Amino acid sequence: MKEELTEIGFTELLSADDVDRAMEEATTGMTLVVINYVDGCSAGMARPGVRIALDNGSKRPDRLLTVFAEQDLEATARMRSHFADIPPSQPSIALFKDGELVHFVPRHRIEGRDAQSLAGDLRAAFDEFGQ
Repeated sequence: MKEELTEIGFTELLSADDVDRAMEEATTGMTLVVINYVDGCSAGMARPGVRIALDNGSKRPDRLLTVFAEQDLEATARMRSHFADIPPSQPSIALFKDGELVHFVPRHRIEGRDAQSLAGDLRAAFDEFGQ
């Protein structure tokens, strides 16, 4: 489940320090963050949707980061602190532009949809916020 993202270029963040370092580097350009999880929503829609969006997008984020909810607790908590006003949701997807959160996809906007629909939404966000 982790490899589905790391094999396409995501950097896995395992600790709060990893998150701090990664987000310090995310002050320019676009950064895509996936809060990964062990469930059917992640397996059937979130991870495939992200893969499709990255394969077919005209603009691609500069950085791809992931934390695994319920496994890497410290890293997940630290990442969530970057969008603390949004209730915890897993899986979820966050897009940052120049260090600012510009797009967020919570679980309720992932589940019940197909991967292609999610990919379309992500590509639209990449096109809107990419350079």
